[in-house]
Amino acid sequence: MIGRGLVRRLTAAAVVAASAFVAVMALGATFYYALALVLPPLGAAAITAGVFAILGLATALIFLRAAEGDEEDDQHAEPEGLGARAYQLFRTRPILGAAAALAGGYIFLRNPALATMVAAAFTEKSHGRRR
Repeated sequence: MIGRGLVRRLTAAAVVAASAFVAVMALGATFYYALALVLPPLGAAAITAGVFAILGLATALIFLRAAEGDEEDDQHAEPEGLGARAYQLFRTRPILGAAAALAGGYIFLRNPALATMVAAAFTEKSHGRRR
């Protein structure tokens, strides 16, 4: 029966949505109570609401960008330089780009000589193939 499979899928989706809701509420309560240890309750509530509003906005923007689909075929083309690759990474996958930036910052703090090499690679002009 077609209806039975649809009902099962809708039920599974409702269970997943309810579980996600409970997890987010528990995370919000934990965040609030952690802030309430060092801030007045009103400040902790305001910061918690602000953080979750920003997370909700970021999630909505990510899903809206994914829903747009590929409008341009040139996005599939390989970018030419290291800077263009980094820009495309931040443009298409902002969370992965932010994680890469944080990891890169940590590595640069541990080894400053590496930072100069990467800066030289970003500023180096790309020359076409020479024959």
